[in-house]
Amino acid sequence: MKRLLGVGISLAAAALLSAAPAQADVDTDFTNELHTYGIYGQKDFNAWIAKITCKRLNRGVDVTAADSAKFIHDQLVLDSTTQQAYQFLGGALRLYCPDKLPILAAQTAQQ
Repeated sequence: MKRLLGVGISLAAAALLSAAPAQADVDTDFTNELHTYGIYGQKDFNAWIAKITCKRLNRGVDVTAADSAKFIHDQLVLDSTTQQAYQFLGGALRLYCPDKLPILAAQTAQQ
């Protein structure tokens, strides 16, 4: 009986260890969101720009949403619109640094 119980515990442990945890890929989610706005490009590049945007905000290089949107716009392809830069910014903040989302609310309040 103890041997059967030991085998059962071993099998359960093996099943738990071999089960792959479900993890969301933030970069893929971000890329998919950008595609809905007509923003394309390499997944890694766009994710990198989003992460740099967060770093710039954290370090005080950019202070407002307009500052960040200008930085983003300068990184996107030449025919990108200001609206796309703000859409990119919204997605970047939401997925990579949600603590910075209030800068968008502040921008909207000023308009």
